[in-house]
Amino acid sequence: IIMIKNFINFLEASVESVESTAATTTSNVFLDENGQFEDVSQVADNISAWWEELAIFDTLMAKLPTIILAAILIVLGIFISRIVSKFAAKAMKAKGVDPSVYNFIRRIISVVVKAAFFLSALSMFININSVIAAIGAAGVTAGLGLQASVAQFASGIQLLVNRPFKSGDFVEINGVSGSVVDVRFMQTVINTPDNKRIIIPNSHITSNHIINYTAENKRRVDLNFSISYSDDISHAKRIIAEVANANELILKDPAVQVNVNSHEASSINLVTRVWCKGEHYWDVYFAMQENVKIA
Repeated sequence: IIMIKNFINFLEASVESVESTAATTTSNVFLDENGQFEDVSQVADNISAWWEELAIFDTLMAKLPTIILAAILIVLGIFISRIVSKFAAKAMKAKGVDPSVYNFIRRIISVVVKAAFFLSALSMFININSVIAAIGAAGVTAGLGLQASVAQFASGIQLLVNRPFKSGDFVEINGVSGSVVDVRFMQTVINTPDNKRIIIPNSHITSNHIINYTAENKRRVDLNFSISYSDDISHAKRIIAEVANANELILKDPAVQVNVNSHEASSINLVTRVWCKGEHYWDVYFAMQENVKIA
């Protein structure tokens, strides 16, 4: 409020100065004292005199060094923010920090450094204390009006602190499955297996169940195979186990399990449970489906 009031007072003073200057020059640069149109040369002289009386050029020239310095500060702030944020990201990357974490922090550092240089440049023209007070008041007002956005940002901080997943993890959130690409200020980016990019608001993530399929080093693959009632169950189980043990991607510990799962109307179902590394899940799943049928 103080900043707006000062700005209005500045505009009123400027208008009064222009009006008084114009009045001392001539009431109208195009008309003479009798209200008749001046000739072109006289109009040009009147405009030139009016411009000189306003002294706009002199004012600009007097302020030019300050304007240039302020512009240099803003450009320098943008340049330094990029260097500092990249340096911080490299330092965190070298320490093994998850990419989603250091990308988030890198953005925060960039914004803070730019804001600091911008306020420094602004302080050359107006009282910075009133600006800071206005920003604080605007922040409170914005916080009340943008509660949803604030909740998104707070949820992003919560995700980075609790770290229920990291970049590259395959997760399922509220029915959406995919690999985590990036955690941003307001949302998290996920790529689906068919290469669709999905943007999920952070507040939806923290308020729903999160299934992280790659949080552990290994996963269990559950497979179902059907045989007829006339088939030899022991023989079928032996064939499935041999196929599983021959697959190099399937772990030996825990051991392969093949058991009768259910008796259907026209078949007996055998459930097979094997273990593999998380990144080999689909390779094992499809290989077992094909190789068991062939065997």
